[in-house]
Amino acid sequence: MNQRSRAPRHPRADGERTRAAILRAAASLATVDGLEGLSIGNLAAATGISKSGLYAHFGSKQELQLATVGEAERIFTAEVVRPALAARPGLAQLAAACEAFLGYVQRGVFPGGCFFAATALEQHELPAREDPDRLAFELHAILLAADTKFILNDDPAALDLARQIVRQRLGLDNGANPSES
Repeated sequence: MNQRSRAPRHPRADGERTRAAILRAAASLATVDGLEGLSIGNLAAATGISKSGLYAHFGSKQELQLATVGEAERIFTAEVVRPALAARPGLAQLAAACEAFLGYVQRGVFPGGCFFAATALEQHELPAREDPDRLAFELHAILLAADTKFILNDDPAALDLARQIVRQRLGLDNGANPSES
């Protein structure tokens, strides 16, 4: 008998590869459409996988969103955190983290930029004149400055000042807690 030998099929491995590809596509879509804009329908169109096939991997939109955030975190760790950790501790590691992050953005790992920055401001609550990229940059700078001042000076006042500045910058300086707004 002249039967072709085939490698045995590994359904579990195939399913894991498919799920990983789906999540990679979902993370990319979310940087453009936001997590709320991520749907089984647009993901099906982007991946060529049927809606029922996607439902087999994710029972709900919320499950898809949570898995997408997890995938984005995995990618960020691989692209930014691990390369930075390979550098010598101290300034070299800080510089490596900054360079890895800027390279991650420059290489277009996600079409909408950094997943976490892209999905953080998607609720359309900003005034029309507000530049979301500039706001994200300013907020990030404020948070990093507060962290540095707190660590170097062991001064909780730096964190309180940062909270005040963030609330003012977001137009929430009416004394309410942002999580209540």
